[in-house]
Amino acid sequence: MKAFRLPWLWLGLWVALLVAVAYASLGAPRSGPDVPASDKWMHLSTYFLVAAAGVQLFRPGRPLLWAAIFAVSYGVAMEIGQGTLTADRTMDWRDAVANAAGVGLGVLTSRTPVRDALLRAVPSGRD
Repeated sequence: MKAFRLPWLWLGLWVALLVAVAYASLGAPRSGPDVPASDKWMHLSTYFLVAAAGVQLFRPGRPLLWAAIFAVSYGVAMEIGQGTLTADRTMDWRDAVANAAGVGLGVLTSRTPVRDALLRAVPSGRD
C-alpha cells in the first residue's frame, strides 16, 4: 500500500466498496430505464470505480497489478455467483468482460496525475 496515514481505514473502505458491489450484484435486481446495454455501462463504471480506488491505495507495479487481477477475478466471481447463488439473476460473460474493461480503465488512472490524489490529501506525516 501507499504510505499514508490510517492505511487500514482506507483499505477497509475499499473492502466496504467490494461488499457493496457484492450486495448489488447478488441482491434482487432493481428495475431501471430500458436503455440498451445500460447494464453493461453499470458494470463498466462500477469496476472502474473499484480499480480507480485501488490505484489510490496500492503502489505502482506488482501491488497494483495484484489488486487489478483481484478486481477482475472478483468481477468474474460475482458473475458466477449471479448464475449459481441467485434465482432471479443470470450469469452473462459479457458482464464479466464489461467488469474487466472497467478494471482496465480504472487502472489507467495510474498514468494520470490523479493517481496520488488520496496520498496528497492524506500524507503519511513522515515527510
